[in-house]
Amino acid sequence: MMILLNRLVFIFSVFVILGCENTPSKEIEVPPVEAPQGMVWVPSKTFTKGAKKGDQMAMKAEKPAHQVQVDGFFIDATEVTNKDFARFVEETGYITLAEKPIDWEEMKKEVPSGTPKPDDSLLQAGSLTFNRNALEVEDKNDYHQWWEWKIGANWKHPEGPNSSIKGKEDYPVVHIAYEDALAYCDWANRRLPTEAEWEAAAQGEQENAIFPWGNEIEQLIENANTWQGVFPTQLDTKDGHDFVAPTKSYPPNSLGLYDMMGNVWEITQDYFNVNYYESLDPNKIHKNPKGADNPFNPNNPNEVERIIKGGSFLCHDSYCASFRISARMGNTEKSSSGHVGFRTVATPEMLKEKRE
Repeated sequence: MMILLNRLVFIFSVFVILGCENTPSKEIEVPPVEAPQGMVWVPSKTFTKGAKKGDQMAMKAEKPAHQVQVDGFFIDATEVTNKDFARFVEETGYITLAEKPIDWEEMKKEVPSGTPKPDDSLLQAGSLTFNRNALEVEDKNDYHQWWEWKIGANWKHPEGPNSSIKGKEDYPVVHIAYEDALAYCDWANRRLPTEAEWEAAAQGEQENAIFPWGNEIEQLIENANTWQGVFPTQLDTKDGHDFVAPTKSYPPNSLGLYDMMGNVWEITQDYFNVNYYESLDPNKIHKNPKGADNPFNPNNPNEVERIIKGGSFLCHDSYCASFRISARMGNTEKSSSGHVGFRTVATPEMLKEKRE
């Protein structure tokens, strides 16, 4: 009896082994060129872009969801850091928008007609910083209550002229406007990701998850740098970080990408148009989409806005809840702030052209 049982176990084991060997495995897409240092390959992918089933926090601009397909590409494993940006500035002498005095003749083209000219004392170089002394607010649609214009704030002085990035070389660079990100990309032979590419990267090896780690919001605090406490007046730093955190402070997603949620918003190349998703054919797979042809935000009709993704250290479920892959927000091209940065993309074609 024991001999018969052993034979049955042996036969079953062989069957399982052979069965496993004959089971077709998912083919892994190998990048056609070597990955640049600090970048990760995102294989070509077809996925659902926009609000996911079961996402109760999804907003109108994220709907309806639709199918997209993107070709494979490389993307930075982290946000562009202070160290990265400093090297760019050192080699080129570039001056960011936040470091330049405001040109009223240019500015008045983008504000409602008849807007009076601000005092010259206010037209100095600066950027938006978070007001750490914000009082309790009732209307969270009025962001002026926790943002303030600070003269002298820029990428080298993120909290104002008396602050510094010394010792923060591995932090994401902030106070970056759209034109600053483009200048960096031109220097580095990179480009900004499309929104579709960004979402494909954030999804990683998952198919239709709400977050880079899955669908469990309970895992937010251990996976992303967001606001813990009562927004915007009480910050609980039990996650160990006060506002912006160094890159790689949280676990990467399944592709090895860090901070795809929280920490700082990331600029993409797409225009922000609140009606874009509604204009798409729901029965079509949209290949390598580049977003709307024109920007449109009824709440900011005089400005050209680009889509930013991923949320930031200020995101809280009582306010924007933008720590979701499908979340999208418009950011004025000519603005910068202490919670907006970027990461870059390179395609195999771009890398081949550089070598040739």
